[in-house]
Amino acid sequence: MAIPAALKHLVDILQIMIDMIMVGMVSVQALAAVGMSMQFMMVVNVLMTLYVVGGNALISRFIGQGRKKRASALLYSLGIFAFILSLFVAVGGYFGSESLYALMGAEPEVVHQGGLFFGILACGMPLIFLDTLFYNALSAAGDTKSSLYIKLLAAALNAFLNYVFIFGHFGFEAHGIEGAAYATLIAYMFSVVAYLFLLKNPYSKLTFIPIIRIKDLIKAWHVGWSAALERGISSLSFLLFVAIIAYYGTAELAGYQVGLRIEGIAFMPGFGFAIAAMALVGQNLGANNKERAFAMGVISGRVAYVFMGFVGACLIFFPEFLVSFFTKDAQTIQVASTYLILVGLAQIPLALVFVYSAALRGAGATKITLYVSVASLWIFRVIPSYIAYNMGFGIIAIFVIMNVETLIKGVIFWYIYQKRRWLDTEI
Repeated sequence: MAIPAALKHLVDILQIMIDMIMVGMVSVQALAAVGMSMQFMMVVNVLMTLYVVGGNALISRFIGQGRKKRASALLYSLGIFAFILSLFVAVGGYFGSESLYALMGAEPEVVHQGGLFFGILACGMPLIFLDTLFYNALSAAGDTKSSLYIKLLAAALNAFLNYVFIFGHFGFEAHGIEGAAYATLIAYMFSVVAYLFLLKNPYSKLTFIPIIRIKDLIKAWHVGWSAALERGISSLSFLLFVAIIAYYGTAELAGYQVGLRIEGIAFMPGFGFAIAAMALVGQNLGANNKERAFAMGVISGRVAYVFMGFVGACLIFFPEFLVSFFTKDAQTIQVASTYLILVGLAQIPLALVFVYSAALRGAGATKITLYVSVASLWIFRVIPSYIAYNMGFGIIAIFVIMNVETLIKGVIFWYIYQKRRWLDTEI
């Protein structure tokens, strides 16, 4: 389960990298705008968490209990809810895109470029919401291979359309940053259509059964609201953190965004084993096998921090080489390289955060992850970063604070997981 999920995440990262490499050829302002849009998508993910995490916890338990029909009916219900919810986000994102960038303190040209990019992206929110739901639901049911194949084709389509629309080839005009947004939406449309065909197959691990069970929806929301609140406060924390970095200047902001995208490669094994841990913990709890549920998280964590530790070493020893693919601006390269060296040291505790928090969510213990994540981010990251900025410390101090917070949070999640009280969580 973990390997296809990890590879799918790698393709996600490569797709974002290709977007940023091509957009970076337009201007550094366009590069910063696309990078900041990823922070706004974190806010959108808050709403998706409302149905994704609770849906995952319930679907995995239903599958563990051998109740495929009920899991499929829940997926149908969640699909309708996700589509309706996405329409509100699409309207708000389309009309408020420039205001979001201005609120973050971006320079006028970054605000203009960002408004063009995110305004178009907002029109495809229904596609993004459904794509996220289908991927997570299939993963919870134990099918990560299908999503990998769909993502490979979608990413290839996205890269080709980037080349066509951004720079103007095969008779099309050069649309710059707007072309990147068009390419992204078409790729999402392809993914959703592919998922719909897959879910019509009766031999798929999940299908569509047109039954709406309000009771199951309420259960999913009951689990999901804590996860959504956690992600909401966390997203606000990250936005404030990025805003602090933006005050240092465009080069610092662009360097942070480039470094963050490269670091995403290190997330690959951690993300894959987090998905596996979430699904397998839920399925084994559904089968009333608590010892095996606990073991799934432990095994996932061990393998994840070995792989992430290895990738972290690559970040430490080859930072400038990796950054050079994204930009030739000397100051941006310097900032991004410093970021990669520091975060390379934090990959092992980050693996613990990924896997153990995901396992807790798979068990439905979303209140625990809420308390830990919110307290850690504010007490150990946002507030110290704000103080460091006002005291005149450089950007390196901000990156160090970020790493210390990751280490503390990883230790806390490890301790909670070992206590095993979360195994008794009821949905």
